[in-house]
Amino acid sequence: MPEPGPSESIEVTVVMPCLNEAETLAVCIRKAFDCLSENGFTGEVVVADNGSTDGSQAIAEAEGARVVSVEAKGYGSALMGGIAAAKGQYVIMGDADDSYDFSSLVPFIERLREGNDLVMGNRFRGGIAPGAMPPLHRYLGNPVLSGL
Repeated sequence: MPEPGPSESIEVTVVMPCLNEAETLAVCIRKAFDCLSENGFTGEVVVADNGSTDGSQAIAEAEGARVVSVEAKGYGSALMGGIAAAKGQYVIMGDADDSYDFSSLVPFIERLREGNDLVMGNRFRGGIAPGAMPPLHRYLGNPVLSGL
């Protein structure tokens, strides 16, 4: 997706923190761009790279994402670096490991347009595949934290 021209503002920035996500990054970026363009949103994808050594940066650039290098290590640092680099009126975050459905951004954007300051999703809707999560996380940690 081409960046908006000088007279267009970016409505949505999709931030993807990234550390060695070469296997899944391209599909995530494509899903996000496809969703934005198919639904008439002006947007960008920012990949906040936290020191990948697997070529993730080149993949992101080839898919049309803007890559920002975040020197401070850690997921939170990558997320904050991506948000700081965002040009959009709204920022949507999702991991670059394809655990979020970037083709389903519309309900989030609609809620943001309605004036909500924060919109959160639940990636467990529809269930958790067997073996996808350690039992302690599946039965205790995530249900408790998702219910907060």
